[in-house]
Amino acid sequence: MCIDSAVDQTTGRIATTGRYSGSVDAGDSGLVLIPLLAVAAPLLARGIRPVIRVPIIVFELVLGILAGPAVLGWVEPTAMLEKLSDFGLAMLFFIAGSEIDFRSVAGRPLVRASIGWGISVLLGIGIGFVLAPGEGMVVIAIALSSTALGTLMPILRDAKETDTPFGRAVTVVGAVGEFLPLIAISLFLSTRTTPLATAVLLAFVALAGLAVFMAHRVPHGRLHSFVRATLHTSDQFGVRFVLLLIASLVGLSVMLDLDMLLGAFVAGAVWRIIMARAPEKDAEAVETKLEAIAFGFLVPIFFLYTGVNFDLQALMTSSSAMLMLPLFLVALLVLRGATAQLSAPTGASVKDRTALGLLAATGLPIIVAVTAIGVDQKMIDTGTAAALVGAGMLSVLLFPLIGMLIRGEAATLTEPKLVRDTPQGEL
Repeated sequence: MCIDSAVDQTTGRIATTGRYSGSVDAGDSGLVLIPLLAVAAPLLARGIRPVIRVPIIVFELVLGILAGPAVLGWVEPTAMLEKLSDFGLAMLFFIAGSEIDFRSVAGRPLVRASIGWGISVLLGIGIGFVLAPGEGMVVIAIALSSTALGTLMPILRDAKETDTPFGRAVTVVGAVGEFLPLIAISLFLSTRTTPLATAVLLAFVALAGLAVFMAHRVPHGRLHSFVRATLHTSDQFGVRFVLLLIASLVGLSVMLDLDMLLGAFVAGAVWRIIMARAPEKDAEAVETKLEAIAFGFLVPIFFLYTGVNFDLQALMTSSSAMLMLPLFLVALLVLRGATAQLSAPTGASVKDRTALGLLAATGLPIIVAVTAIGVDQKMIDTGTAAALVGAGMLSVLLFPLIGMLIRGEAATLTEPKLVRDTPQGEL
């Protein structure tokens, strides 16, 4: 909301007019309805859990669509909600970056996952060439080669799979499927020419590498002590430091005209390194606070606002878009699911390979980001964008659910501890 103001020429006083006069429009109501829907989503998820376990973001997306202009019109896109949504997306990528244990995925697993991603991109370009020749095929290829690691990590964590060979395989495939598409966006969808974009990207990589090096080498004893001393005070230094870290690297990405998510992802990796030698109790306490900010506040706004912005009319009124939606869903499964088999653990069963493929084919955040760029730069039309985002939504709804059931989720899943029981942690 904003205050429209004018200076009274006779008194010099500022007179306020506009939205605070008592009128309420759809933009104002969204500031109340979005939190209401964010509360309703986990209640609905828990309500149907005895029957079927559905990721909470499915409810957030569906509720956003229902409340948005496409159906009920209760919530309209506004500049404030858009900014909060951007913060939520950045926080989602920060959490994803902070969840990855790079020591366990480095080496051969990373190489295999990267080769699989490269194959996905090449096949995606082939699909894009048929459906949207020209620059649009790059948008489609990047979207179809992505994996929603930020969505999958809470599922693996709640299922106690993060430290299993299966969980590590999903993590490395997801890390590559989330990081390399960001690199591709920065190189091929930038407003700069490719050589200049490459130089800018290399400059960012050098600066990010310097941040990682300093995080490794600089002693953190005093930092950890200060974080511990302010854990339960109004200072909250640990949380403030993280927000500064995110703002710095995201700001650097924006200054270099790179995708902001690249900076958010690297910020998460840097924070994990910084806290690697901290006392476990302190690290968990800070992590809980960050999860509360992310999954209790910002991330739900991103998924709800994605639903609000979903162009359902463009999808429903276009026969070609309606045909492309199932095609894109199958393409996600084939491109990501098949190439993920390169990262399957040694001796993995058919069930484990199937589950790995389904989880690797789960994509949405990158799809939302890259299609927005594609539409803004007129590389793809709104119908194609709606079909891609719709396929991403369905992948989030179906693939993790089916994959974990095949993996045997019912036998391994336990309720999260109360300290980690944030709404998004129930994905």
